[in-house]
Amino acid sequence: MKCAAILALAGSAAAFAPTQQATRMSTSMDAVTAAQKDFFGLKVEVDFSKELGVQAPLGLWDPLGLLKGSEDYENFNDLREKEIKHGRVAMLAVVGYLTTAAGIRFPGAEDIPAGIASWEALLSTKDGMNVLYQMAMFFVAAEIANREAPWTGVTAEFPGDYRNG
Repeated sequence: MKCAAILALAGSAAAFAPTQQATRMSTSMDAVTAAQKDFFGLKVEVDFSKELGVQAPLGLWDPLGLLKGSEDYENFNDLREKEIKHGRVAMLAVVGYLTTAAGIRFPGAEDIPAGIASWEALLSTKDGMNVLYQMAMFFVAAEIANREAPWTGVTAEFPGDYRNG
């Protein structure tokens, strides 16, 4: 039993050990510069398998082939931003589901059941429609507030950067 505990501790400590970072350095003499690619109309070869977030078991995981044939980072960054945003929405949805399952309700929404049964109640009662309107207004306000605001000097530093100053 003691041996199993020691092995478990050693295995969990390995999760925090530093790893070697791959460096991106081109040393070839025949490397084509960006200006040459632009002037001659050469295809830009982009290797997305070296991007942040690509991990060992799966590597670059693109089951639908959305990046196949993509030659720029614009499409990649757009897909990454959507993935981050949908992940954040999913996390908020789980927190909301667990909160209502615990019995916590907003004032005026005490009679609305928890879980999937809430949709029928939301559509059939006046209080439920008010909750839907509040949700819609929150979604609109969150979309407006979490955009790049160049008129204020706030620009995103990376995909999914929704800081507002």
